[in-house]
Amino acid sequence: MVRKTLILTVLLALVIAGCAPASIPTEAPAPVATQAPSTQAPAANGLTFTDDMGREITLAGTPERIVSLAPSTTEILFAVGAGDQVVGRDEFSDYPEEAKSLPSIGGSFGEYNVEAIVALKPDLVLAAEINTPELVKQLEDLGVTVYYLGNPLTLEELYPKLETVASLTGHDAAELVSSLQARVAAVDEKILPLSSRPNVFYEIDASDPSKPYTYGPGTFGELLIVRAGGYNIGSISADSYPQLSLEQIVVANPSIIILGDSMWGVTPESVLARAGWENIEAVKSEQIFPIDDNLISRPGPRLVDGLEALAKILHPGVFE
Repeated sequence: MVRKTLILTVLLALVIAGCAPASIPTEAPAPVATQAPSTQAPAANGLTFTDDMGREITLAGTPERIVSLAPSTTEILFAVGAGDQVVGRDEFSDYPEEAKSLPSIGGSFGEYNVEAIVALKPDLVLAAEINTPELVKQLEDLGVTVYYLGNPLTLEELYPKLETVASLTGHDAAELVSSLQARVAAVDEKILPLSSRPNVFYEIDASDPSKPYTYGPGTFGELLIVRAGGYNIGSISADSYPQLSLEQIVVANPSIIILGDSMWGVTPESVLARAGWENIEAVKSEQIFPIDDNLISRPGPRLVDGLEALAKILHPGVFE
């Protein structure tokens, strides 16, 4: 029941937002083009920032009470050192561990408790692409300051997002960004010389094993699989989050299957037992691997963890 609720929440939020389907089951971070990069400029009463909706946001000072509306923004806030300033979070924010103890302001089926947000008396609300412009305006009309953080299209676009949130909250992300860049460069250095790329099927949800969901073009799953040295068979679809038929998967014949739905109890053993899957190369060779899909689907600093995890799965000999 919880699993279906999360999936329906994501899909409903995206229908309302008018964007591509989101990653299941957490945040749905399908990368889409945003406004010009976030900037900041001196203002009479503090700092003025331009968010990714092109709106000018003025802060009188360093925010002391922040509400996060998405798992990705929660993770970013804690990563840049602003965790102690967060007083509320959406109900799917479960990382880091201390975030779970914060008051929840909702988020199921795209429904947020606006009254609860206002009651927390935030001096800043951090929104993400999963949040609709209508929600942003509703909060603004109630006198709440909202900064909208768009999704990065690449890992390189992630770094200035982290720096922006650090600036918004009175912190410095230079050390964090430098560390992430070094880790990505270490993966690139080993992947770029490789001449072969395994075919990869990444399973997001297989409630219907004959037509499971996967990552398609323009998603973080596609981005990270390719950067980790694989070929994503989901790219055969024009959809961002397609359902591939068993016939399509058999024809693509992936040599590696990655289970993003392992967090919902799907195991390599259960895939081996699926009817019709026995002739797929990854099944015959038992190259089926669970992974934490939150590392792939949330546009925050843990995308680098996801890249490293995928690279080790796809090229174990290189990343011993």
